[in-house]
Amino acid sequence: MKKAVYSRIRRLRSAMFIAVVCSLVFIMSGGFADETDTTKESGWIALFNGKDLNDWTIKFKDHPLGENYKNTFRVEAGILKVSYDQWESFNDIFGHVFYKDKFSRYKLRVEYRFVGDQVKGGAGWALRNNGVMLHCQDPKSMAMDQSFPVSIEVQLLGGDGSHSRTTANLCTPGTHVVMEEKLVKQHCIDSRSETCHGDQWVTVEIEVNGNDRIRHLIDGKVVLEYEKPQLDENDKDAQVLIKAGAPLLVGEGYIALQAESHPTEFRRIDLLPMD
Repeated sequence: MKKAVYSRIRRLRSAMFIAVVCSLVFIMSGGFADETDTTKESGWIALFNGKDLNDWTIKFKDHPLGENYKNTFRVEAGILKVSYDQWESFNDIFGHVFYKDKFSRYKLRVEYRFVGDQVKGGAGWALRNNGVMLHCQDPKSMAMDQSFPVSIEVQLLGGDGSHSRTTANLCTPGTHVVMEEKLVKQHCIDSRSETCHGDQWVTVEIEVNGNDRIRHLIDGKVVLEYEKPQLDENDKDAQVLIKAGAPLLVGEGYIALQAESHPTEFRRIDLLPMD
């Protein structure tokens, strides 16, 4: 009888030891990974989960909301791709993919690169060209034939191998900004960045403070800054929003990526909310 009791105690202790070891391994490994788990840095949120586009909404010009025209936006091997392998010609069918939530004050980190050749029919200025759109209007409010959402664009450009061409520039579809206390109505403004040639991965960071200051950074260095993003009262797309009651100063909105005719890859899109 005693031997049987002692045997059961030894088995119980052994089982408890195994359970404790497994629990420690689980905790040290970070537990179960979630699709929207934060990155290794405290507080950062992975907007792109590396698996699918379930948290994103697609809108192409002349096509209904949600239609992924010619399978342009896709996820392959953990990379969010803007692909044109099913296109014959571009025909100015611009596209955007929007993250599901709106944000106001945050830091955004995006790793991107340009690959392959531009699709036939793409404009010269769209060569090795993409963009991160900030403070975007709701994609549901875009007109069927609207090319770009009303937003602030952090323009991403790649070099052609020989000429100088900055990246993390500013473009303003339907908007204006203030620089050095002056309202700037110029559509695109170059940054102070170096040129990024080839298919190298580039990391751009953006610091967004609602309707106050916005800064673009490359390798931790500020290459462009401005403030007071606002709707352009003379732009037809912005006029629709103004008529619907949108404030002139733009302090929040959606985040989107572009499809402007050149294949692009994104392997990381992370956001750090700020109070």
